[in-house]
Amino acid sequence: PINSCHPESWLQIVTSHTCGLVARLIAAIHLESEAGSSVAPTPFPCCRMDSDREKASRESPVLDAGVHGDAPTHQRSAADSIWVSESLSLPREAIFVAVVCMAQFCTQAAFMGTLVLLRTIGAAFNITSPPQLAWLVAGYSLTVGTFILFSGRLGDVFGYKRMLITGLSWFSLWSLIAGLSVYSNYKLAVFSRVLQGVGPAICLPNALAIFGTAYPPGHRKAMVFAFFGGVAPIGAVFGGTFASLLTLAWWPWALWAMAIWLAFLAVAGNFAIPRLPVRTIPPRDCKSWVEVLDLPGAFVGIVSLVLFNFAWTQAPIDGWGTPTVLVPLVLGILLFGLFAFIEFKLSPMPLLPFDVVNGDVAFVLAAVVCGWATFGVWTLYLVQILQDIRHLSPLLTTAWFCPAAVAGAAAAVVTGKLLGPMQVRPSVVMTLALVAFTTGAILTALAPTDQLYWGQVFVSMLIMPFGMDMSFPAATLILSNTVAKEHQGIGASLVNTVVNYGIALGVGFAGTVEVHVHGNGTTTEDRLAGFRGALYMGVGLAALGLVVCLAFLARDHLRSRR
Repeated sequence: PINSCHPESWLQIVTSHTCGLVARLIAAIHLESEAGSSVAPTPFPCCRMDSDREKASRESPVLDAGVHGDAPTHQRSAADSIWVSESLSLPREAIFVAVVCMAQFCTQAAFMGTLVLLRTIGAAFNITSPPQLAWLVAGYSLTVGTFILFSGRLGDVFGYKRMLITGLSWFSLWSLIAGLSVYSNYKLAVFSRVLQGVGPAICLPNALAIFGTAYPPGHRKAMVFAFFGGVAPIGAVFGGTFASLLTLAWWPWALWAMAIWLAFLAVAGNFAIPRLPVRTIPPRDCKSWVEVLDLPGAFVGIVSLVLFNFAWTQAPIDGWGTPTVLVPLVLGILLFGLFAFIEFKLSPMPLLPFDVVNGDVAFVLAAVVCGWATFGVWTLYLVQILQDIRHLSPLLTTAWFCPAAVAGAAAAVVTGKLLGPMQVRPSVVMTLALVAFTTGAILTALAPTDQLYWGQVFVSMLIMPFGMDMSFPAATLILSNTVAKEHQGIGASLVNTVVNYGIALGVGFAGTVEVHVHGNGTTTEDRLAGFRGALYMGVGLAALGLVVCLAFLARDHLRSRR
């Protein structure tokens, strides 16, 4: 039995089970990757690495500085001429993959762990309004989505390993402060959750960039990216489960235990992650720093995204006719136009290299943002229905989500096979993902409140992870193999930006629909009508993404006939 007052016991369980799962997965694909070429080209035109560019990248003298503080050198050793993963033993590789995947695992654990405790945290601060409570979720996803792009550039400059460890440390610090907010007020709780999201924003793109740099294009890389996506639902279920258990003692322990675990990962990452070469020369003066980091573009872009999303999240609370909503909305739109101008015309090293965003990449990003916005709506309002309408406890709510973890693991393996050995086109995989998002949202929106768990809710728990774990690895793999090695952080940032910003934006859209549907009603029927209206909004977003996918498939079909 797990003692809820001693988080060390369940931390050991999480560590052992995660490492064991990774070891079995790596062992299963080890022989397969050994049989194939270690640099096997991907079957997708948009995923193929330009052989001339790759050759030039390997032969050119670049600064090779490790993240352990090694002295920089302009000479490449023999070890640098191969991919890092090829020099690792199987046990070392399993530990390496497990630690890096913890970035995704903990991101979703922190999301779900707070989501299932919304009503508990609200009761501690005498907050009962769903739109106000939604800030604990939307604020976290907002900063995760807005700071990711800049974090990718930081990784390109300072090293992916160093930034991953920095992100884990920041994540741990603000998890600790979020728990301490119990001694203050709700504003500090929201503020600390917002800053907590900066930690995952630093971790996610650099974790993916580590994989992109360590693995050559091929089946093994596809499986690693699929596993990274597959731990998302597993992390969500683990986070919700242990947060619910620790709440039996006191809800701040859910956040303090997360802080302890993240601090452990920051230390472990320093030893488990191998030394990676830094392929960019650090700037030597202030002007160079501004240009390399694209500080004007980063500042304007982050502010524009924050203001735009703030308006949508705050609108259900203040109303659309108030200056606190209209002013940020207009400023956000104007600043985004300024951001595009800076990136296109002024910045010598743009934060967002628009030449990388071709038609295939734009299709992927559009489909991903629609699908993950639906995921945010589905998760938030399903929990609201289970706890507010069906009166489930946080622990039982998480138990109902457990099938998603199993389905997520299966979806990760299936996706890796589809994108790897089976050579299925990314457009087909993305279409299947949006079908899953749409189907899962419809089942939840139409589920009767008195229906048994094994009806529509259970089926939606099995379907939604396939949307998550098909869309995320496919998009990440495409961009990882499209951009140059020295810009892996930028490519990984694009996917994570649209995923997490899409979640926050979807919650804002749905909140507006919820308030307008139930009006000022306070009865159970009124609240349920608002929740269903928000879920219908999620269905519409998923359907829009599905239309985009079908249009892209039709275009591919016409091209093949020509």
